[in-house]
Amino acid sequence: MAVFLDRVDAGRHLAAVMRHLGADEPLVLGVPRGGVIVAAEVSRALDAPLDVLVVGKLSVPGQPDLVMGAIGEDQVTVINDNVVRLGGVSSKELATVVSRARAELGERAGRLRAARPGMTLTGRAVIVVDDGIATGVSARTACRIARARGARRVVLAVPVGAADSVAWLRRQATEIDEVICLDAPEDFSAVADSYADFAETTDDDVIGLLERHGCHYGGSDTERVLVTAGRACLPGRLAIPSDAAGIVVFAEDFAGTRLSARGEFMADALHRARLGTLCVDLRTPAEEFFGPDVVDVPLLARRLGEATDWLRRDPLIRELPVGYLGRGFGAAAALSAAARPVAPVTAVVSSGGLPHLAGRLLSSVRAAILLIVGGGDQRTLDLNRQAQQELTCENRLVVIPGAAHPLDDPAALRSSADLAREWFTAHLMTPSR
Repeated sequence: MAVFLDRVDAGRHLAAVMRHLGADEPLVLGVPRGGVIVAAEVSRALDAPLDVLVVGKLSVPGQPDLVMGAIGEDQVTVINDNVVRLGGVSSKELATVVSRARAELGERAGRLRAARPGMTLTGRAVIVVDDGIATGVSARTACRIARARGARRVVLAVPVGAADSVAWLRRQATEIDEVICLDAPEDFSAVADSYADFAETTDDDVIGLLERHGCHYGGSDTERVLVTAGRACLPGRLAIPSDAAGIVVFAEDFAGTRLSARGEFMADALHRARLGTLCVDLRTPAEEFFGPDVVDVPLLARRLGEATDWLRRDPLIRELPVGYLGRGFGAAAALSAAARPVAPVTAVVSSGGLPHLAGRLLSSVRAAILLIVGGGDQRTLDLNRQAQQELTCENRLVVIPGAAHPLDDPAALRSSADLAREWFTAHLMTPSR
């Protein structure tokens, strides 16, 4: 009997019992293909970045439905010795199956990630998500990959699974810290039976979800830092490519250690353009208690300026040109900070921002300003146009047709990332760089 309408419905039900995990700032890792659809709903609910852990099943030769193990990235292999023995599989046959599956897995992983590396898991909490568990070997393989890559905590989450397999996975304490399963029937027959619609998922489906929810830091190492800004110590994340030609400081509504999936996507676009990023929480936990609508823009601007000063104390970073990327109230803070007489800021991008809140300081900004706004929100568009009229520096306003504020839909997000990257590379990278 079907328990879920489809994988999206299953993902929403799963996310509903996992919201408490959001405080751990997790990464959500889907098991392709179908598991990624479920994982995307968890990613959306927790505002956490999405990636994949690619695994492949190993079937007994001549019996494609009889699974004897699984392989995964990083040469991870899990073999069910009982099935191998009962299936009469020789060592040579097993090696042949593994070798063939390994080649296919490498091609598939590269295709899904468009040749980009996966996210860094070291020290992070991760949630491994699949659309269901039959034997459990694929799920265990994915969790083993996560642990081997340095994950601090590994949670396995599935909508449905065979009761005995779920119990077996819960005994794998060295690889899996917690197993969340919404439905584990004793009379389990197949994962598909729990879905009214269990349509096949394609690689293109997975790639599209990764583009919308994913984040990849490319060749940049991300470092958690504590930024001194006046009397406040603000947590943040610093990522500097080895060949960085500039650095962009993020001023989102919510940034820093809780950088949204949207922010991760924007950061990735900049990293691939040889730009470093500093994403810092401009509000303390006590200030965030009052919610996103109670914001002291002058305070955020002062802290952003102090965070920039902190950043430039590093001799390896000091000579890099600096840009600001702001969203919502953060855009007003970025423009206000850029108006400081000694602000070392070359370019500012407001993406889905509220720049008018910078008020009279707009006329003092000397950096090159790009305002990106959606054409589907006339009021926000009008406010951005009013702000543009106050600017006396180089500036440009770009309207993304039909996009709603704050530019969160996938197409608008991609357009925003492309525009921001082009603006920063044009204004931060000198010919000598």
